[in-house]
Amino acid sequence: MKIITWNINSVRLRMPLIKQLVAEQNPDILCLQETKAEDHVFPALDLKSLGFTHLAFAGQKSYNGVCILSKVPLTNIMTERFVNDDKRHIRATLPNGTELHNFYIPAGGDIPDTKLNPKYDHKLRFVEEMTAYFTKKRSKKDSIIILGDFNIAPLEHDVWSSKQLQNVVSHTPPERERIEKLRASLAWVDSARHFVPENEKLYSWWSYRNQDWRKSNRGRRLDHIWVTPVLEKSLKATQTLVDSRDWASPSDHVPVIIELKK
Repeated sequence: MKIITWNINSVRLRMPLIKQLVAEQNPDILCLQETKAEDHVFPALDLKSLGFTHLAFAGQKSYNGVCILSKVPLTNIMTERFVNDDKRHIRATLPNGTELHNFYIPAGGDIPDTKLNPKYDHKLRFVEEMTAYFTKKRSKKDSIIILGDFNIAPLEHDVWSSKQLQNVVSHTPPERERIEKLRASLAWVDSARHFVPENEKLYSWWSYRNQDWRKSNRGRRLDHIWVTPVLEKSLKATQTLVDSRDWASPSDHVPVIIELKK
């Protein structure tokens, strides 16, 4: 089974890129974030025409929005609210019983100070509530996948310069501490780092502000796919589609892929 996560930055605007991705990668499941489309205008028919006959989506105008597009049946579709925030989470159960959670964690604004920046405080509390949710309601023995745009680059080589970005939101110590507590909560396996050593640079996002993103290569790894320990042996491969950052009118994020043995 091939699963892809991608912050699409508008599902309707970037429908041509979704078609290109599906043609090239043929995923079984595609999870998108920042769909930016209310449910009544979500392009369900266009996506079903690509083979995704099972859809789960929750969206709003201009902001947020998440969806799960699947070629296999989805059951128990639900959304949860973290810090009373909406349209940032959706979950479904796959035919084999695995629970799939798609998250869009808040970006957190620009100032890494909870008193000066309510958005940063909101982000930290969002991750804390995620941790509490999985600690109280799930077990490391359960078969679960969580993925999406976490908006946090947790490791030193998940950013172009850990030293220079230590006070930049997405790589600050409070964010990294909280995302590590989340990871430890169910002993989650970071699928990308399962295959790519932690001392190798690995990014999934490059700012639009970089005129030549490839030359400067000042990226961050903000997009993640984690699995509980019972799924670790099923991990077959991972890929980060760096070249998609050069596609026409691209998202600033690129797709991240895992393949699981059936």
